Parts: sequence; structure tokens; C-alpha cells
Amino acid sequence: MQIQLARIDDRLIHGQVATVWVKMLNIERILVVGREVTQNPMRKTMLMQAAPPGIKVHVITPEKLIENFNHPLFMNVRVMLLFTNPLEVVQVVEGGVVLTSVNVGGMSYTNGKKMVSNFVAVDEKDVEAFYYLSDRGIEIETRKVIADNKQDLMELIRKKKLF
Repeated sequence: MQIQLARIDDRLIHGQVATVWVKMLNIERILVVGREVTQNPMRKTMLMQAAPPGIKVHVITPEKLIENFNHPLFMNVRVMLLFTNPLEVVQVVEGGVVLTSVNVGGMSYTNGKKMVSNFVAVDEKDVEAFYYLSDRGIEIETRKVIADNKQDLMELIRKKKLF
């Protein structure tokens, strides 16, 4: 599996992902990774319909990604991983999925979260997950669209002294 992009965006597949990121990175398959999403048949169907023509979409659990990460069938497939939160990214990394970078494209504000940027809100568990990933040498960058300049999310978190 050739992971071209691992992205956290609670909107998952939307205009920017479905058009710009997929095209610029020559993505062949989108894997939406999340337990909650797999348990919602309507959302699964909508995600599969939102993909650009010719792009296969699979909605899978973190365990399924771990199980298939080194499968020979996917060895040369250019993949985008989409997550709704950093906790499931930690789970797949702990399970042996190799990531060098995680893009954070959008984490919505909900009660108990604090804004890190105008499109990323985190709680204490999110911050712990980002530190875990960063401590393992994984770049944590944030930008909404591929044309934006990368920002180091860890630097933003440290500056805000959130938790």
C-alpha cells in the first residue's frame, strides 16, 4: 500500500478531497478509516457516492486497515487514508501501519474542545494523540487545501498551551 496522504478531516470526502487532493496526488483508492463511520450505513453510502469517478472508496475499521496494510494485493495501490480523529490514527500506527506525515484538514468545534486554528479544534485526548504521533517522528501538519502552506500543528498546540 502506497500511502500518499493520511488526513484527519471530520468532513471526510468533500469537494477539496474529492477533486484537488485526489487529482494532485494521483490517488487510486480512498480508505475511510473509522469505527463510527462503519456503523452508519447511510454515511457509508454517501461517502462512496461522493468519490470522484474511477476512484474506489472503502469504509473500514482501524483493525481492517492494520490487517490489510501489508497485503500483497494492495502493494502498488496509491491510497489516501481519511480519519475523523487522531485517536484512530494512533491505533493504526500502534498496529504497524507506517506513516511519515498526517495532514489535519478540519476538526470541528464541539463542547470541551479548544480552537488551535480557525478550522482545527482539539480536546485533551486529541492533543495527547498528536504528541504520541509526533514523538514517533510523524510530521503533523495542517492545511485545508493542498495549495495552502503547511503549518506545524504541534507548534500551534505548544504556542496555545491548551492542556
